[in-house]
Amino acid sequence: MAVNVPRVAWVLLSATILWNVGEGIVAIIAGASVGSLALIAFGADSYLEVAAASAVVWRLAMSDAERGERAERQALRLIGWTFLALSAAIVFQSLSALASRDGAEESLLGISLASASLSVMPGLALWKLRVAARSNIPALAAEAKETLACSYLSITLLAGLIANAVAGWWWLDPLTALLLVPWLVREGLEGVRGEVCFEGLSRVLKKWP
Repeated sequence: MAVNVPRVAWVLLSATILWNVGEGIVAIIAGASVGSLALIAFGADSYLEVAAASAVVWRLAMSDAERGERAERQALRLIGWTFLALSAAIVFQSLSALASRDGAEESLLGISLASASLSVMPGLALWKLRVAARSNIPALAAEAKETLACSYLSITLLAGLIANAVAGWWWLDPLTALLLVPWLVREGLEGVRGEVCFEGLSRVLKKWP
């Protein structure tokens, strides 16, 4: 399937990769400085998003129709595996935190990072979904959903950091993160099968101005 890729798609994917590389570095440094497994895991998750975005960049670089069709399926499968890896990482980190009663440790840098992520990632995800719907790029739609997942993790991290600092609710971050796992697994299995379901959403997004 040959795809006429709008320039904005390349810009959005480049922004996703650059943001997540920087976010991952800051989160891991912040987590290591206060001994926060939640922050370190958040940083590691950023690199799964980098892998997903890189897979879409590779797919969109294929201009030949036959090669593009194969690349589309392979990109979807790779993104599916990053969804499954993310779900496994969340389960491991959350259960470890609950078992050890080790929530998101108080960190001003971590709170600032999660807040910054929330100011960027949801809009970036919706913009990518819109471009994917209008240009019929399933791999970009799948990757945008992973960006939405990372946005949700930013919410749980921010809530956990603040709740632990203010009320000592160390359990909030790992418990709310687990709520995302069923959706991640479903999206991951769809991707591994080379599928992506965004037709209903695309009809809405195509109507945006």
